[in-house]
Amino acid sequence: MHPLIAFSFDQFYMKKLFTPLLLLVFTGASAQKLEVLTVEKIMRDPKWMGVSPSKIRWSNDSKKVYFNWNPDKAERDELYNITTVNIKPQKVSIAERKALVPENGKWNKKHTLKTFEKNGDIYLLELKSGKTVQLTNTTDREANPTFSGDESSIIFTNDNNLFALKLGKGELVQLTNFVKSAAATGDIAAGSGRRGSAIGGGQAGNEQERWLKKQQMELFDIIKVNDKDRKLDSAERKILQADKLKEIHIGDQKVGATQLSPDGRYVTYRLTQAAEGAKSTIVPNYVTSSGYTEDIPNRTKVGSPQSTSVSCIFDKQRDTVYSISTKDIPGIKDLPDYVKDYPKQLEERKKANADRKVDISATFWSEDGKNAVVVVESQDNKDRWIMKLNPVTGKLSLLDRQRDEAWIGGPGTSSFASGSLGYTDNMHFYYQSEASGYSHLYLVNVVSGEKKQLTSGKWEEQTLHLSNDKKTFYFTANIEHPGVTHFYRIPVSGGTPVKLTSMKGGNEIELSPDEKWLAIRYSYSNKPWELYLQPNTPGAKAVQVTNSVSEEFKSYPWKEPEVISFKNRNGKDIYARLYLPKNPNPAKPAVVFVHGAGYLQNVHFWWSSYFREYMFNNMLVDNGYTVLDIDYTGSAGYGRDIRTGIYRHMGGADLTDQVDGVKLLVEKYGVNPKHVGLYGGSYGGFITLMALFNQPDVFAAGAGLRSVTDWAHYNHGYTSNILNEPYDDEKAYRQSSPIYFAEGLKGHLLMAHGMVDQNVNFQDIVRLSQRLIELHKSNWELAPYPVEDHGFIQPSSWTDEYSRIYKLFEETLKAK
Repeated sequence: MHPLIAFSFDQFYMKKLFTPLLLLVFTGASAQKLEVLTVEKIMRDPKWMGVSPSKIRWSNDSKKVYFNWNPDKAERDELYNITTVNIKPQKVSIAERKALVPENGKWNKKHTLKTFEKNGDIYLLELKSGKTVQLTNTTDREANPTFSGDESSIIFTNDNNLFALKLGKGELVQLTNFVKSAAATGDIAAGSGRRGSAIGGGQAGNEQERWLKKQQMELFDIIKVNDKDRKLDSAERKILQADKLKEIHIGDQKVGATQLSPDGRYVTYRLTQAAEGAKSTIVPNYVTSSGYTEDIPNRTKVGSPQSTSVSCIFDKQRDTVYSISTKDIPGIKDLPDYVKDYPKQLEERKKANADRKVDISATFWSEDGKNAVVVVESQDNKDRWIMKLNPVTGKLSLLDRQRDEAWIGGPGTSSFASGSLGYTDNMHFYYQSEASGYSHLYLVNVVSGEKKQLTSGKWEEQTLHLSNDKKTFYFTANIEHPGVTHFYRIPVSGGTPVKLTSMKGGNEIELSPDEKWLAIRYSYSNKPWELYLQPNTPGAKAVQVTNSVSEEFKSYPWKEPEVISFKNRNGKDIYARLYLPKNPNPAKPAVVFVHGAGYLQNVHFWWSSYFREYMFNNMLVDNGYTVLDIDYTGSAGYGRDIRTGIYRHMGGADLTDQVDGVKLLVEKYGVNPKHVGLYGGSYGGFITLMALFNQPDVFAAGAGLRSVTDWAHYNHGYTSNILNEPYDDEKAYRQSSPIYFAEGLKGHLLMAHGMVDQNVNFQDIVRLSQRLIELHKSNWELAPYPVEDHGFIQPSSWTDEYSRIYKLFEETLKAK
């Protein structure tokens, strides 16, 4: 028998069995390959892509890195760790998770002890032994633990009051006695900046009652004797009793930012009075477990009454309470420039000559307790003052003033920005400011007032951290390119930044407590976030720890968009991501994606938070579209002028940037000007509406998702910064709100909105729909999503929404 056909029955049987097995193997492999992008595939539960590590943090001894991860596509992410010696991720046991020390807390000066709060109780960690001691065990919530100036006690809050627990002795001392009752004589009223009126203090009763009491004393000796005995008893009790802690009556005000000075003499705190008469919106929830429509209490609208505050000092040595005086702050009465557009308002406000309302931060004490600094922010957000506080008098003196006729902002400029404020030594205070046009680091001598700028250039410091020995600043910045972040260090005296990371893209850094290691969460334009570990040394190699993306995700050649820039009509450099198709559709269509949030950056070299939109843009390119994604005026990462370029006119420069981008596509990349559409969500939805209403000859179709339609109905914090308040600056709201321009709609408009949106309420899109109905517009449709909030969750909702968007573009932008 010929050897090529000489095989046994067993071999024949095995071949028959092996053939279907091979088919199964290859079928399975094929199922894992993403050959053609569809809306249904890319809008699945994101777990199909693989789950990136998140919430990176170090153990207190710097030996382990903890992170949330989900390599097994479980229902929820789980906690993993690695060590600096063994970087293979290990799942953390329940027992270890229970014993973990929270990453928040306060270290002593030598970095050997850490106090922290866990489940409402106070603990103390000894770093060397790893031993943790529980200091309190109560049903009340103790919080905000820190060390006293001499480190002999743990200072913490309980029910608004400040306490000191003496280490070694176990003695608990109450330091404040805030009383929630009507204010007594001399107590402080929030918002007034002065002592409040007498309520409940002094002589009791009305005139008639006091007269009767005086008459009784005159007529009856027994009354005189009893009164004398009561006074003697009271005097004796005062002698025998220990000094009673002063009652500080706060009425219905809220206490916050309570701190003890390092020498233990002063307690500084803030009293906040809730706004009166502020009406909140209600969001109806239609799909509920009860079967009934249920109302979700929501937010106020811009221009609603705001809370007021006053910051105070309790001098324990003098047993007295007084407010921090703001009346002498330079520029406290300054009016914003926009009121010049309203002569009557300008005249009235000049006549009133009122101090602007301000809020004062918690107090920053130097370690020796000799210097105190506070940050004062005007409620109109036009000013931020860094002030030296005299705790004896409550008076302030100026160290730095940053004024912005638009609004104060940028990385690290808020008093709440972690790590961006503090002392390098007892005399020097560091802070960030946009005074140069970009957020940079400054140092001021709190004694002499001398200031020094430590960093400079057309880039921004985005995070800031002072080293343990207070000799080095660490920071993240986009020095090399607006869309590339690296980790740097400089001496506290200033100098040339030293780059510590080397991978191009996005680098999010967690520095180990001993400052020897960098835990890096890194990504690139077409590569999701992964965890890396690197020694804290320039030029050191970062070693990849996690491999999170699925084989299916890796099987598709995800595009690396080209990052370009162009000059807008105002001469500013505008950056964009450009996706060019290999095989353009004959109609030469283009789509502009508009990112949301206003102050957000999406043109960069790291993995986008808009990952669904990124995949959808890939799909559009595969189907012959050119796609442009612009960091328009108002976006983050480009300094103060771009950040504030939308002041008083949203839908102005931010919209014309989109138009200028389309002009570039037409002139340089051959796009058909009649076949251009755009889409975006939230602020991107707002721009889409403004584009369809105000630039109908540029955009043939658009999809506005969860769009703001009338800024007078959005929240206060965001909107008042940019447009002021509706009743004070109606012009800004009228020129910025799509609802006033709906008559200009010519192209095809799709609107999609979650019905339980607690950010941009569904009411917004309902009001615009009614406006379009009354204007007899017919080329629009509304897709409501009954169970979705502002950020959609359900894959079915994402799929439905983007199927509609794709259909809109296919039907309108490819037509001959």
